[in-house]
Amino acid sequence: MQRSPRLLALVQHRRNACARRRGVLTCLRVRNFAIIEELEVELDEKLNIVTGETGAGKSILVDALQLVLGARGRPEVVRTDATSAEIEALFDVKEDTPTAAVMRDQGLENGDGELVIRRVVTSSGRTRAYINGRLATLAQLREVTKGLADISSQHEYHSLTDPRQHLTYLDAFAGLEGSVREMEDGHTTLVEASQALQTLVSEARGRAEREDLLRFQVSEIGALEGVLAEEAQLLHERGRLQHAETLGAAAGEAESRLYSDDDAICGELARIVSAVERAARIDPELDRLASQLQEAWIQLEDTARELGQYASHLAFDPVRLSEIEEQVAQLAKLKRKYGPDIDEVLAHRDRAAQELELLDRYEERMDRGQRAFDDALEQATAMAIALRRERKRASNALSAAISEELASLGMGEARVTVDLAPLDGGPGELRVKGARLSPTGIDRAEFLIAPNRGEQEKPLRKIASGGELSRAMLAIKRVLAGFGPAGLYVFDEVDAGVGGAVAEVIGRKIHDVARHSQVLCITHLPQISAYADAHYRVQKLVVGDRTKSHIERLSEPERLEEIARMLGGVRITKQARAAAEALIRSATA
Repeated sequence: MQRSPRLLALVQHRRNACARRRGVLTCLRVRNFAIIEELEVELDEKLNIVTGETGAGKSILVDALQLVLGARGRPEVVRTDATSAEIEALFDVKEDTPTAAVMRDQGLENGDGELVIRRVVTSSGRTRAYINGRLATLAQLREVTKGLADISSQHEYHSLTDPRQHLTYLDAFAGLEGSVREMEDGHTTLVEASQALQTLVSEARGRAEREDLLRFQVSEIGALEGVLAEEAQLLHERGRLQHAETLGAAAGEAESRLYSDDDAICGELARIVSAVERAARIDPELDRLASQLQEAWIQLEDTARELGQYASHLAFDPVRLSEIEEQVAQLAKLKRKYGPDIDEVLAHRDRAAQELELLDRYEERMDRGQRAFDDALEQATAMAIALRRERKRASNALSAAISEELASLGMGEARVTVDLAPLDGGPGELRVKGARLSPTGIDRAEFLIAPNRGEQEKPLRKIASGGELSRAMLAIKRVLAGFGPAGLYVFDEVDAGVGGAVAEVIGRKIHDVARHSQVLCITHLPQISAYADAHYRVQKLVVGDRTKSHIERLSEPERLEEIARMLGGVRITKQARAAAEALIRSATA
């Protein structure tokens, strides 16, 4: 099935948009890892080809990269006689990428758009991870590096074999990301409306009892509101009544000593004032002192009279004391129930009154909550059904496109189907007319493949043949180039089990993937190597009694020699060089 010009244009637009958002692996440094003593490789942002003899250490680079991406470290990867292995990777991360967003969420600096990952594995098996120089957990490392690279090898299954990613690929292929974001917003609105409605329903169960309780509390506090405001005055009056006899005796005695007794202080002070006034008539300098004595005499007399009045009016009143004791006890009970002080008690009264008002308007709120839920459900359902319709249309086109790619890769009998089915339940999902509704709609998707005619379609993750898996994944990546989550695609011996014309086609397909994403490809085939934008050769060297691996980027003449070696063997002939030149010309044409 051929894709329509409209869909082809959409696919190219989506690829270009996605490609602009990708980051790239610019440098990988490995030290004391397996047979690698130390090497550093700077990668091109397009197609990087790695070649070399079997056992030279090409796939060790992939193993090292997997550690950078969060794989568990094992002590056996540490080079013999070394105490630790160390891998560092430098990624160029654009500001508007998901990776940059995760870094910001984790409080990581993104200076100059760079992400530096460092893994250390000790010979004892302990590992450490660093992100931009900061110590990180393995979980943090995996979260930050998620989507940076996708590795395909004979023994690894990554995002393209993960059915949880397949719906994302289908949506990207169909250009539905905007609709999916609207679906997510609609689902969030629906969940919030559902939760609010459930709260109202739960509220109804104990509504009558709650209303009675709140009304009692408001009434109880309101009945003593005036008493609450007079608490300090009540406590003072209680103290006076409790100690009336003592207070009266003290005030009466003081009044007598100051004024009433024959030898009272005020009488004696009056005589002293008269004597000093007479003396002041002789010496005016005593006027001031005479005035001070007179003021003291008057002050004492006034105080004595007030003390007398206080004592005469003070009387023990057992009825009033009992009344006050009861009010104080009521206040203490309120504070034990509703708060440690008057302000807290009154604040509780206000909260209870507000809640009571809400309960009084329960029917109105229930009706409003039901309408909000019904509206959100209707909108979310409409979005999900529209998404299913577009996905169904796009799934046929995607299935056909991947099948076409497989045919060009020597799997002409292979058939791929994008299986679109209702959700079977999961977190964050709601029931909508018998189907599950999630933030992505009511669908799940999985890539199914029948490698040969007459075979039953099986999930991509269950393909047994390594060669078939490699080519199936290449076909899918070719169709979805620029759509998937990875900025770097790694192909480790994706050419297994193929040769000749199919190998040339594979090379062309990988090169096409590199138009939209960075690619690192390890290969034994010259037909694939000819498409390299950057060609690296790995060699195994024996230095003294140790073996080590070495990698170098080849110049154009060196690249020609390497491809000629791959074509002709150890002894490179003129015919091999001519064939290598022809391959390179054909690849660059």
